[in-house]
Amino acid sequence: MLRIRDCGMNLVAMLRAKRFKKVDNSDAPALQRLGHEVRARLADDPSVYRLPVDDLEIYGVGDFLSPTQCERLCRMVDSVARPSPTYNNNEDGGRTSYSGDVDPTDPFILMIQRRIDDLLGIEPQLGETIQGQRYQVSQEFRAHFDFFNTNTSYWPEETTRGGQRSWTAMAYLSAVEEGGSTDFPRLPLSVPAQPGALLVWNNMKPDGTPNLSSLHAGTPVKAGVKYVMTKWYRSRPWA
Repeated sequence: MLRIRDCGMNLVAMLRAKRFKKVDNSDAPALQRLGHEVRARLADDPSVYRLPVDDLEIYGVGDFLSPTQCERLCRMVDSVARPSPTYNNNEDGGRTSYSGDVDPTDPFILMIQRRIDDLLGIEPQLGETIQGQRYQVSQEFRAHFDFFNTNTSYWPEETTRGGQRSWTAMAYLSAVEEGGSTDFPRLPLSVPAQPGALLVWNNMKPDGTPNLSSLHAGTPVKAGVKYVMTKWYRSRPWA
């Protein structure tokens, strides 16, 4: 079972509703169906634990990856790591980690992707390539959403690449001596790094529209190195 702790971060500025006034919700019906299907599948899986918070569908699976698999994935992350990009070109300096997409044709990666797809019951074509991230001391990813703000210059391109993001699956690959938790500032939730554990959450509300309670942050690492891998899913086939 995943360990969790309360988080009292205050990031009101990140939550101004006006940022999401002009929303394209054309993917909402597909996202609503996908949410229902994944929710039902996870509820029937005894290895899955729903974290006890309101306003966000978030689940954990302990020991999803073995220590040997985590070590191998960490080496793969190191081989592709580069300064992490963002859709705003990191203008606010909010993402200071290193990251990169792993080779989606690698047999080991294909096996990991199949396990995540099977856990969620999501068709493989909806999934983006797994991305690995590495956080060294002082590096972080400030509070952000995984879903797309449709009132942006990049949204028209994303509509051709699979549309809105639905579910996020994120696995911890290393222990962190201090810091590096995943915090959800709109919720009383902070999840410390636990090697092999998988976190899964729905970026949408049950009606298929963006959930502002999915705001999350990778807090600064204070000692050690944090490795994670992340897989995002779309409402339509990703390209």
